[in-house]
Amino acid sequence: MSSPVPNAPRVGCGVAIVRDGALLLIRRARSPEADSWSLPGGKVDFGEPTEAAARREVAEELGLQLGPLELLCLVDLIVSEEAAHWVSPVFLARTFDGEPALLEPEKHTGLGWFALDALPAPLASSAREAARALGG
Repeated sequence: MSSPVPNAPRVGCGVAIVRDGALLLIRRARSPEADSWSLPGGKVDFGEPTEAAARREVAEELGLQLGPLELLCLVDLIVSEEAAHWVSPVFLARTFDGEPALLEPEKHTGLGWFALDALPAPLASSAREAARALGG
């Protein structure tokens, strides 16, 4: 397998997890969008379907097993100064098993449930687009 092309778009995924009208967000410790509140998710591995990647990332990051997923929106994250371009489908999860916990503290520094009309700042692009798609 060849190495990624420098400055080529990469594929990620995210999950908007909603419970009782609140959105679960995590605070990113790393670029891109370090210190922003974001959706759980991450990169899609070669040969991995995006929904499988979303489920894997949420299990790794938060210890949750997701119920049915539906495609909510598509996010293009382009941060020119960091030479980053991520294309990410965002899935919606309304059911899950477990209680969220920060399992990767080197990647995330906070976790919380937020009402769509009271989202924290700064907000990552994926969270902003997901909130808009949810009507927030």
